[in-house]
Amino acid sequence: MLDLGIMDEVVKIQDELERTKTELGILYEISNAMRTTLKLDEILYIILTGVTAHIGLGFNRAVLFLVNEKEGLIEGKIGIGPESGEEANRIWTQIEQEAMDMDDLIGAYKASDHAVSTGFNKQVRHFKFPLNERNGGLLTLAALDGMPLHLTRETLQKYSLDPVVQSLKIEEAAVVPLKAKDKVNGIILADNLITKEPITKDDMRMLIMLANQAGLAIENSQLYEKTLILAHTDSLTELWNHGHFHNILQTEMEKARATRTPLTLLAIDIDDFKVYNDFFGHQAGDNILKKLALLLKKQSRKMDYVCRYGGEEFTVILPQTDKREAFLIAERLRENIQNQSFSREEVLPSKQLTVSLGLATFPGDGSTPSELITASDKMLYQAKKKGKNNTCYA
Repeated sequence: MLDLGIMDEVVKIQDELERTKTELGILYEISNAMRTTLKLDEILYIILTGVTAHIGLGFNRAVLFLVNEKEGLIEGKIGIGPESGEEANRIWTQIEQEAMDMDDLIGAYKASDHAVSTGFNKQVRHFKFPLNERNGGLLTLAALDGMPLHLTRETLQKYSLDPVVQSLKIEEAAVVPLKAKDKVNGIILADNLITKEPITKDDMRMLIMLANQAGLAIENSQLYEKTLILAHTDSLTELWNHGHFHNILQTEMEKARATRTPLTLLAIDIDDFKVYNDFFGHQAGDNILKKLALLLKKQSRKMDYVCRYGGEEFTVILPQTDKREAFLIAERLRENIQNQSFSREEVLPSKQLTVSLGLATFPGDGSTPSELITASDKMLYQAKKKGKNNTCYA
C-alpha cells in the first residue's frame, strides 16, 4: 500500500503535468495562428488575442507597443479589451455562447474592422514615448532593461505619474518586452481591470513564453514588409514603382467602388526635361528626378500614393478626392514646383523647371484603371498643348 505522502506527491505531479499540457496546448495554438500570416497588423492582433482570449492567457486587456528605432520612439500599435464591465460581459457571453476558438476570433478580425476601431484601441495608438531616456517612464525602462515587470499595487506607486498608468487606470499589470536575437522590438502590457483577478507567477511565466515567440514573429513580419517595399520601390526616387502603381490603383478603385467615393489620378510630367538631360547628362537629370520626387512626397497627403510612372513622368493617386479638390491639390503642387529652385534650371526654355499635370476622376472619367490612366494622360497632353506649366482636367 502506497504511503499517503507519496500519493500526494503523485497527485501533485499529475496536476503539474496536466497544467503543463494545457499551457503547451495554448502556446501551440497561438504560435500556429502567428504562422498563418506575415502581415504585421494581423500578427499584432493574433498576439494580443492570444493574451486576452479565454482559450489563451485570459487577461482582460492587453496593449502592444513597438520600438521605432529610426525615430527613437516606443509607439502604441494595438489594444484589445473591453472599456466597461457591461461590454466585457457582452463580449465574453457571445464568445462562450458561440464557442469561439482562436481561428474564429482571428477570422472575426479579418472580416470586420471593429477590433481596431474601438475607443480603447484609438487611445492606445496615440501613445508615443522617447526611447533614449532612462527616466522616460515605465515603457522606456522595460525597453532599455529588457526585463519583465510585475507591477503590483505596491510597486505601481513608483510609477503613479506615468502617463500609461494614469491613462489606462492600471491597478496591477504585467509588462513584458518582446525580443528577437536579444534585441527588444516591442512590449506587451496586460492587466485584469474588469475582473480584478490577481496576476500570478504562472500568468507571468506564460506571458514571457508567449513574448519569446511574439518577438520573433514581429521581426519576421517586419523583414517581410521591408523586402516587399524594396521590391515595389523605384531605386532612384524611392517612390512606388510602375508595377506597384497598377496594383495600388486597382485596389483603391475597388475600395472607391465599394464605398461609392471618388478617386482622382494625377499624371505629372516635367516640361522640356530632354533639353536638361541633353545639356547636362543623365546623372544631373537623375538628381532633378530625386529632388522632385522628394518634393512631391512632402507636399502630398498621408493618404495619397506618389509613384514614378517612368522616365520623367510621375503619378499621384488621390483616394476619396473629387475633381474640384484634386484640381486645387494639383495646382498647389504645380506652383510649389515652379517656385522651387533647381540646379542650373536656367538652361530650360522657360528659365525654370516646371511640370504639366493632367487629372481624371473615378467614376466620371473612367470606371477601370486603364480608362482612368488613358483619361489622365489625355489631359496631360492637353496641358502640354496649352503651353506647359498647366493643369488640365476633363
